[in-house]
Amino acid sequence: MKNLQWKKLILCLALPLAVGGLAAWLTMGGMADYASVVKPPLSPPGWVFPVVWTALYLMMGWASYLVWTSGAETGQVRQALLLYGAQLAVNFLWPLLFFGGKDYLAAFFLLAGLWLLVWLTLHAFLAIREPAGKLLLPYLAWITFAGYLNLGVYLLN
Repeated sequence: MKNLQWKKLILCLALPLAVGGLAAWLTMGGMADYASVVKPPLSPPGWVFPVVWTALYLMMGWASYLVWTSGAETGQVRQALLLYGAQLAVNFLWPLLFFGGKDYLAAFFLLAGLWLLVWLTLHAFLAIREPAGKLLLPYLAWITFAGYLNLGVYLLN
């Protein structure tokens, strides 16, 4: 732990938390509307989402830190972090479309794109530093589950 680059770590942890926090703030009213839609079976209670997302954002941040500080070839790190940035941008847009715009079908297709970007990022991270890629596995699983929920909301409403 003594070799941690604290400024980089704090930046890496803060970035996804800020992206998620801003998206949540911009769609605050949407969560109240979400409570009133018909949801598919296995839908968790509303309090689960911020808890899970906070954990996932912290894991994403830690993974990006591991890649950034890996000492791997600069071009490979840059490409992996560009993928990471792209998936984070799509991650930001999804709640705006789903909760803000209530366009559940478009949100589902955006989520499918996010799944692909996360999968690509995970593999790019694995190639640089295996633990970094493994830290994204719960995120990919959650996006898969979110896809089920998103499609269910579209079909039931």
